[in-house]
Amino acid sequence: MGEPNGISNGPSRPSPSVPPPPPSPPTTLIQPSKKHHKRKAFRVFRHVFRTLPIIQPHCSFPTLPGGRLPDHHGNNNKVCGTLFGFRKGRVSLSIQENPRTLPTFVVELGMQTSVLQKEMSAGLVRLALECEKRPEKDKTKLMEEPLWSFFCNGKKNGYGMKREATDADLHVMELLKAVSMGVGVLPSVDPEVEGPDNEMAYLRAHFDRVVGSKDSETLYMLSPDGNNGPELSIFFVRL
Repeated sequence: MGEPNGISNGPSRPSPSVPPPPPSPPTTLIQPSKKHHKRKAFRVFRHVFRTLPIIQPHCSFPTLPGGRLPDHHGNNNKVCGTLFGFRKGRVSLSIQENPRTLPTFVVELGMQTSVLQKEMSAGLVRLALECEKRPEKDKTKLMEEPLWSFFCNGKKNGYGMKREATDADLHVMELLKAVSMGVGVLPSVDPEVEGPDNEMAYLRAHFDRVVGSKDSETLYMLSPDGNNGPELSIFFVRL
């Protein structure tokens, strides 16, 4: 007699399981040094920091006579900065002591990578991250602020959110470890995304880090030839 309703009493076959994703390769980036950067005040910057902008949608940024920023390459307070992001994703900023160290600061900015690329192709770009001042007794350091209002060339572009470096961030920094300065594209960063949307665009450069006070810091991009003013400046301000 046949089995009722076609039900078999034989052993059931296990459903195929999806293999787990391969583990991320261990990073070879090293811890940054424990040295404390000397926060020297330079006479030539006093005017700049006294006139740091109150960031509004139509703000204007301070400049020096002739439209150039001074040559401040001798302060030995350089960092490695990387702007990176997928074509249709938001751009992130990573700051490292040098390309071989783990990031000391990562913030996701409220701007798509493609939009920032257009801004940079048009010329000088000034990014500003603004947050509110804290009470005097609050010892939170400027670069430890979790949330910022974000502006590009005086126009508000949402917010910047500080985060711990993710595995994806570390993977990008690992791929760029041999790059000290340059602009390019990293293909096939995310295997789950196909086509040109999977291309990770990046800009990496050395920056002079200038501390105006406990409430203001600025990163000035260094040009390779050292003759022209920086094309990119990044302001961190508590107002």
